Amino acid sequence: MIIAEFSIFPTSEGASVSRFVREAIRIIEASGLHSETGGMSTTIEAPDLDSLFRVIKEAHAAILKLGAKRIHIDLRVDHRLDKEATISSKLKAVGKE
Repeated sequence: MIIAEFSIFPTSEGASVSRFVREAIRIIEASGLHSETGGMSTTIEAPDLDSLFRVIKEAHAAILKLGAKRIHIDLRVDHRLDKEATISSKLKAVGKE
């Protein structure tokens, strides 16, 4: 399982970018992948990189469609192969669930 921390937002659209972020979150939630959105990013569980990158590309395309001229993406990926890891298992490991 891949666990990724992801944020995407335009840097060309002034101080408030919430309408762009809302659209990205809508796409992530519609993807069928398990995700949890926090105040600064969304954590996504994906079975493979293709699934993860498909959602990122769809969010990027949606923000472009809304008129953004410059987009910032932060992505951190944890692809653990020695055992099955999930958002929940990572939280349990540090006593947060």
